[in-house]
Amino acid sequence: MKTPLVKRIAGILYPIERDDLLQWSIDELAKLWGRPEIFSRSVPFDKTNYYDEIDPNLTRIFLCFPGLVDAGGLVDWKHAAIDIEAKSRQPVRAVNIDPGYVDGARLILASTKDHAHRIYLRDGIYGEVTLRYRFKQWQSFDYTFPDFQSRAYDQFLSQVRRLWLQEIKECHEDS
Repeated sequence: MKTPLVKRIAGILYPIERDDLLQWSIDELAKLWGRPEIFSRSVPFDKTNYYDEIDPNLTRIFLCFPGLVDAGGLVDWKHAAIDIEAKSRQPVRAVNIDPGYVDGARLILASTKDHAHRIYLRDGIYGEVTLRYRFKQWQSFDYTFPDFQSRAYDQFLSQVRRLWLQEIKECHEDS
């Protein structure tokens, strides 16, 4: 059985006044996965103080990377993101990077933290269905993080989903 093909994304959480850290993170990810093909708008990360150890004034942006990739790589993507975060230490990490993917039905994010709604994949990494696409819109769950519940990323995720639909169609036409 083939592993599903998906659009790889990554969210970067960084201090609002540190565009240099954002650019550095983008460059580091681009070395691994290619230059991002689309970006979300920056959204203030102000619904929780969970990442205050990085900085109390954070913003998040999402990137989408070119091509379709094997969804089975999610664990490796998260470990790569952890390595980049470790290189950002000043003395604590200066960025948080959340890799995941979008397909026609969902947004999946990787995490190192266990919880009832997460499924263990391997090597200390869990997968979470953060949002689902249903009735032509992104829908959250009771456990979905507040910034995702706010619908701040819906436009970007819909654009990624459209790319996925287009590329998966082309992939099937070629086979």
